Amino acid sequence: MSDNRPTLAVVGATGAVGTVMRDILSTRQNVWGEIRLIASARSAGRRLTVRGEEVEVQALTADVFDGVDVAMFDVPDEVSAEWAPVAAERGAVVVDNSGSFRMDPDVPLVVPEVNARMTRNRPRGIIANPNCTTLSMIVVLGALHAELGLTALNASSYQAASGAGQAGIDTLHDQLNKVAGNRELGTHPGDVRRVVGSDLGPFPAPLALNVVPWAGSLKNDGWSSEELKIRNESRKILDLPDLKVSATCVRVPVVTTHSVAMHATFENEVTTERAWEILRDAPGVVLYDDPARGEFPTPADVVGTDPTWVGRIRRSLDDPYSLDLFVCGDNLRKGAALNTAQIAELLAAELTTA
Repeated sequence: MSDNRPTLAVVGATGAVGTVMRDILSTRQNVWGEIRLIASARSAGRRLTVRGEEVEVQALTADVFDGVDVAMFDVPDEVSAEWAPVAAERGAVVVDNSGSFRMDPDVPLVVPEVNARMTRNRPRGIIANPNCTTLSMIVVLGALHAELGLTALNASSYQAASGAGQAGIDTLHDQLNKVAGNRELGTHPGDVRRVVGSDLGPFPAPLALNVVPWAGSLKNDGWSSEELKIRNESRKILDLPDLKVSATCVRVPVVTTHSVAMHATFENEVTTERAWEILRDAPGVVLYDDPARGEFPTPADVVGTDPTWVGRIRRSLDDPYSLDLFVCGDNLRKGAALNTAQIAELLAAELTTA
């Protein structure tokens, strides 16, 4: 340890989420001694700012983890699958933001506001960070479940372009440039596709002036990987292995911040007022719900903020045990970098008091 504080490694420090991680490390309580910035060999030698100081980026090698207490990973799945065990073998506790370990029974899947106790149960030395879409809703669901007992969930996501990485952001901006000012677009079949052209980036259809009912890769029976992540990760985080979950994931022309419309059913009868009471004081949640005054979460207002915002809370017209609600969460902050940092901070506290 440096200065009696743990040493932290940020793996993937030059990426979109890594950039947000560095910002978060620079603005939250400083619990770290040395911070090492790690990336691919082609980025080694670059100097990046964290906590107001320039730090040289180191190449990803086994030796770079020597003396590291906690390592935050934000790299592609295949890189995490190879290197997270290496970091753990060198003595670091890994907090991984990829999909490589989320459903591993020996790796806890942690959201500090919901199941922080699971950070101590890490037989592989790895803790997984949930998918950004799951994180956009699970803090709200966790608070409601603790009081009411969740039994079923139907969710429709409205996912930002940045969920597909920098390529998604660039593709959306490029397409917006092509369609800007053309007020005839969107009035005839295929006209947007013709103007946008064949370069669709990571999306299967034009995203500008459009919504695309697909996110992720194709799985069995027509489900997408993003839809199955919502199902499987929600079950694991809430410790509800038989929870009934159905999800439809949609990509929308928003740069950053995912939204989710949810229909949640509980063991106990619920009212809108009871949901407000629970969520008003829930950690990591902002209740913003007054439609008469035009107050409800939107990505344009939520982007760049840390909490999950919730509004449009209504008791189901047909079922007194169900609620309908709408949530927004910045998918690069709470949906990735912030949750990773929060888990790492729990580890730092554990190491400091050990």
